[in-house]
Amino acid sequence: MVAAARPSRYDVAVVGGGHNALVAAAYLARAGRSVVVLERLGHVGGAAVSERPWVGVDARLSRYSYLVSLLPQSIIDDLGLDIRLVRRRYSSYTPDPARPSRGVLIDTADAAATADSFARVTGSPREASRLAALSDRIAPVARLLFPSMTQPLRHEHEVRAALADDRLWSDLFQRPLGDVLRSSLDTDIARGIALTDGLIGTFASADDESLRQNRCFLYHVIGGGTGHWDVPVGGMGRVTAELARVAGEAGAELRTRTEVTAVRPDGEITLAGGAAVHARLVLSGVGPAVLARLLAAGGAGAGLADSPAPEGAQLKVNMLLKRLPRLRDDGVAPEAAFAGTFHVNETMTQLDDAYRAAAGGSIPHPLPAEIYCHSLTDATILGPELRASGAQTLTLFGLQVPHRLLDGWEADAARRALLDAAQRSLDAVLGEPLADCVYEAPDGTPCVEARTTADLEQSLGMVGGDIFHGPLSWPWAGDGEPLDTAARRWGVATEHPSVLLCGSGARRGGAVSGLGGHNAAMAAIELLAR
Repeated sequence: MVAAARPSRYDVAVVGGGHNALVAAAYLARAGRSVVVLERLGHVGGAAVSERPWVGVDARLSRYSYLVSLLPQSIIDDLGLDIRLVRRRYSSYTPDPARPSRGVLIDTADAAATADSFARVTGSPREASRLAALSDRIAPVARLLFPSMTQPLRHEHEVRAALADDRLWSDLFQRPLGDVLRSSLDTDIARGIALTDGLIGTFASADDESLRQNRCFLYHVIGGGTGHWDVPVGGMGRVTAELARVAGEAGAELRTRTEVTAVRPDGEITLAGGAAVHARLVLSGVGPAVLARLLAAGGAGAGLADSPAPEGAQLKVNMLLKRLPRLRDDGVAPEAAFAGTFHVNETMTQLDDAYRAAAGGSIPHPLPAEIYCHSLTDATILGPELRASGAQTLTLFGLQVPHRLLDGWEADAARRALLDAAQRSLDAVLGEPLADCVYEAPDGTPCVEARTTADLEQSLGMVGGDIFHGPLSWPWAGDGEPLDTAARRWGVATEHPSVLLCGSGARRGGAVSGLGGHNAAMAAIELLAR
């Protein structure tokens, strides 16, 4: 029996098979368009996957991305995704670096306990209310902006007028984030708790004039219109699996182990081995820097050459523990401290000191980091024997680790150096060495893996290990910026009318949100209807 030949002409070809690509493919296929997704790796999902990192260990970790905030319920409902997101009771725990036997536990179900925790650490009975007041002040921004993320772009003056609070606009979008944190909060530890939302994957200080930290902060506090971050039950791979299911059931063709080597603006895509795919529109799920190379290989300028070079600024460490480690703070249970975000050496002063150290070419000491335990909220990622044994996962995210720090390092040496820095930082606030709690695989290997920006670049093709595919943008158009085409209105335009961005590099892209894919699909539906 001869297998049917694959078609080579489509309405839309999507380069890259990350979660945004799957969102775009699902919407377009459901709209009756012929769609093919071309993925270099042997699986779809990109960074939104679950994997078993250790041979013989039944633990499926969200290996790269791990929490969900920016994925709109409208996308879940539109596509009929069978996923469940669970809210965490504890927002965060932050040991006092100067005295780790005490720490701030923010309990969303007990305001009085949270206030007592702040008072015990800061000596101020009002610091908890100040942090709550800052959150309340920002809330109208989240309520205004999040629904707009799945709508055509508005100009800046329209968004500002809709917010109707010029002082808040100035504080968040025109002045460095450090200013509003100092004027709103009295203590270094509370300011650090807030500042971390501006530094995940972003290399900046609190007072950076570029406002990189402000843009990152904005995306962290508007998700769902509330800023809450949720745990995907079954791990991030469950989200990808559902997206792949609905895209495939709608008729999208998902090709894995299919490497794209060149893209032409007329829709001709060259594959490794010389085969070609033709499409009326090309959607790029890869980063703009990768798209630029593909377009250059296709004989055209990318229209993206002037964009700043992508640079990630994070370390990701995945761990499996025999049990959670004891804390120096005997007033807080480890099950509470690790259930939310566990801040390690992340006061504002420490975060800015770490920035200066890294800018000078040194690994920060102590390394700021934050940790959480997925398995406390969702035990399904562990096999029955691991669950019964009391094993738990830990995910550590190191901050202020720009890709440039790895220059001149051999890959294994860089991982070891960064992992050592992370372990020293964490051990400083624990009641016992982390190493005493690490689970071992059947072959005796410690269940710990570090993923640097270089690893992301090599394994996922993220240039510079940048999880956002480049600098984050404000979720509106600048005044005077033309919105005269579907691609521009939806924030997915390149200089080539038939090539659209659909990944994290699109306007309003970044994190596991599906926004790049949704908005590219909306633009493509408009364009294909002509």
